[in-house]
Amino acid sequence: MKLFIDSADLSEIKEIAALGILDGCTTNPSLLAKVGRKIETAIPEICEIVDGPVSAEVVATDYEGILKEGRSLAKLHKNVVVKVPLIAEGLHAVRTFSKEGIRTNVTLCFSATQALLASKAGATYISPFLGRLDDTSHEGMELIEQIVTIYQNYDLPTQVLAASIRSPYHVTQAAVIGAHCATIPGKILKQLIKHPLTDVGLEQFLADAKKAAATAK
Repeated sequence: MKLFIDSADLSEIKEIAALGILDGCTTNPSLLAKVGRKIETAIPEICEIVDGPVSAEVVATDYEGILKEGRSLAKLHKNVVVKVPLIAEGLHAVRTFSKEGIRTNVTLCFSATQALLASKAGATYISPFLGRLDDTSHEGMELIEQIVTIYQNYDLPTQVLAASIRSPYHVTQAAVIGAHCATIPGKILKQLIKHPLTDVGLEQFLADAKKAAATAK
C-alpha cells in the first residue's frame, strides 16, 4: 500500500520524506490555511520534496470553474493531481480532465455508489473519508472494503486512497483490505514506527552491549 502524507507543512513533509517511506502527498484548503500558505506557491515546493503524486484541491463548485482551476493547478508541476469534490459538476469535470490527461483525486466520498460513479467518470484516485464516517456511528472501514471489492469485481483502474485516517489501526485495516493508498497525518505516520516492545528490546540490547564491552578481554 502506498503511503501519502496529509499535510501542507513543509517541515513536516521533509521530515517524513527523509525516512524514505513516502509515496505522495495530499493537501486541502484547510491544511493550507493552517500553515498560512497559498496553493500556487505551496504546491510546487511540496512537489520538489515528494517524488510522487501531490493532490491540490479546487475550490470552485461549477463545471467551468473547476476546469479553470484544475488546469492551472496541473500546470504547477508534473506531480500535481487535481483534487475535485464528489458532486455532479465535479464528476463532469473529472471526465473532461481524464480526456485531457490530467490526473484527478475525487474527494469527500462517503458511499460505494459515489465511488463507482467517480471511477466511471475517469478518476485516478477516490478518497473515501473513513474517519468522518466513524464519527457518525457508521463503519468507515466497511466503505473501504466495499469500494475495493467493487473495483476488483469490474477491474476498474481507479485507486482507492483511504482518507480521514485517525489511528495506526486504520492504516493496518486499510492495508489488509487492499486499499491502494492511504493518506495519513504526519503524527500518525510517526506512530507507525513505534512499538513499546521495540523500545524495551533495544534498551536491553544496548545495556548488554555496554556490559559486554566493559567485561570483554
